[in-house]
Amino acid sequence: MDNQGASSSSSASFIKSWKYHVFLSFRGEDTRYKFTGHLYNALRQKEIHTFMDDADLRRGEEISTALLTAIEDSKICVVVFSENYASSKWCLDELVKILHCRESKQQLVIPVFYKVKPSDVRNHRGSFGDALAKMECKYKDKVKRWRAALSDAANLSGFDLSDEHEYESKLIQNIVEAISIQVTKLTYLNVAKYPVGMEPHMQDMKKLLELGENDVRMVGVWGTGGIGKTSIAKFIYNSIAHKFEGNCFLENVRQCSMWHGGLAKLQRNILLQILGGEKLKVANVHKGANMIQERLSGRKVLLILDDVNLGEQLINLAGACDWFGAGSRIIITTRDKQLLIAHDVNLIHEVKILDDDKALELLSWHAFKRNEPLDDYAELAERAISYAQGLPLALTVVGSWLYGRPIDKWQAALDGFKSRDIEQVLKVSYDALPDRVKDVFLDIACFFNGKSTNYVIEILEDCDLNPTYDIEVLKEKALISVEGNDIHMHDLLEEMGKDIVHQESPNEPGARSRLWFYKDVHDVITNNTGTNKIKGIVANFPNKGDEICLYLESFSVMKNLKIIIICNACLSGEVEYLPNNLRVLQYVPENFSTASNNEV
Repeated sequence: MDNQGASSSSSASFIKSWKYHVFLSFRGEDTRYKFTGHLYNALRQKEIHTFMDDADLRRGEEISTALLTAIEDSKICVVVFSENYASSKWCLDELVKILHCRESKQQLVIPVFYKVKPSDVRNHRGSFGDALAKMECKYKDKVKRWRAALSDAANLSGFDLSDEHEYESKLIQNIVEAISIQVTKLTYLNVAKYPVGMEPHMQDMKKLLELGENDVRMVGVWGTGGIGKTSIAKFIYNSIAHKFEGNCFLENVRQCSMWHGGLAKLQRNILLQILGGEKLKVANVHKGANMIQERLSGRKVLLILDDVNLGEQLINLAGACDWFGAGSRIIITTRDKQLLIAHDVNLIHEVKILDDDKALELLSWHAFKRNEPLDDYAELAERAISYAQGLPLALTVVGSWLYGRPIDKWQAALDGFKSRDIEQVLKVSYDALPDRVKDVFLDIACFFNGKSTNYVIEILEDCDLNPTYDIEVLKEKALISVEGNDIHMHDLLEEMGKDIVHQESPNEPGARSRLWFYKDVHDVITNNTGTNKIKGIVANFPNKGDEICLYLESFSVMKNLKIIIICNACLSGEVEYLPNNLRVLQYVPENFSTASNNEV
């Protein structure tokens, strides 16, 4: 049995990763150094990853494997029909392959009629008819497929430059704008590496969503932390997003709405993701709610609100079904079932823990890279899943830590559990980290969850750490993930990290290594209760203009302080002394959003 294949089979129908945004199909002699070349450059300037073949790839009798692979690996195929397009059998073979991928891989095909009539392409007239007639004898069977492909492609919605007096630059601009919107729509989300047990969730969700119906539906995904609600939402998004006029996956609503202006920024993100390139200003939450209703009430949209914990979030982000156009679907993940009921969300999918068989399979994928444990480890694996209690996050973390370790290490780790508390199960991976990696883990948990990788690396390098290596270690142990360019840590792991720091001094914040809660920061600085235990202070104040009064000796005893980042507060007073170990000092009048690619 091919175990690796088994791991991916359940997800194959829900996600496709793409190497290119766009594949350009064209007749080189007609347009390579003119229209298509200019289009290629315009797409690249917009950071749209585009495949434009080298002429060498077209030599020989058959279309090259490299071209076939590039077509399969592209989200969108743009076919530039020009005067001599049909005289190239390579172009025609490409077209057949492109239309096959349109059916099998749900790719988007955009025809461009460059100084040719769509009806000539569709009905094989003019140069298209002449070229096919010349090849009829030599390529009889192929010509039938080529004719069908030309007719099918010419019936698709596309762009037309038939008048020689029209501006090619304007056509290119229109094509690039259309593709930019489609690239935004079709961006797939990173999902679980081993989607064990995902298939039943997908089936249940699709029954609740009933995409064939033209009503507007809100569907809840409810369950405890670490049980896989976000993973389910991402799989669903990847499976159905292409069916909507616009879509938005809004992650970490709970966390992102905490700060001053957070809900308004989330509203702006919804509008930006769904409407594409329009730059909209959201002055406040009330206006943002009106804008969502006004702009989206005529659009069929998919909106996913992940990790919602307050009713006001739903009221202001997805107030009612009539905010959205016919056929829209709104999916809400939460730990709070009553929150869904209060918002009249009656279609609810409850996410339950994995049964023992699925739990053992998920643990095995992470611990052994196969779907079942090695024979000598079978009994220990059973013990491990009993501690993880069927929680996917715990199984992933524990399995990733145990990977490659000998039996005696497994035994010692499992014997070390004093209870079946989930935080203790997760903490086994943290406890085994080298001290320097522990420091990076705690810095991410307390300060930098959701921030860009480049930003975090820059800050921690300034603090004499080796974050590039340490971040890789944390990724290998499933303690963080990197999505796009942002570092993400599951909220249970974040809570664990913050609890580790809190336990350093439960009653005296000034004796902890890290301060992030704005009230603790305010009290420690203004009351001068800091100690040499403090290594970092990073705080986002909830209300713009909150005042922190600094005194001459506010930092005099914090001799090991390396990081100070204060956001959204008003500093007053004078400071006479800053620690010699201080490496990073930032004062940001606005919220701490610039460090992340996601503007929330």
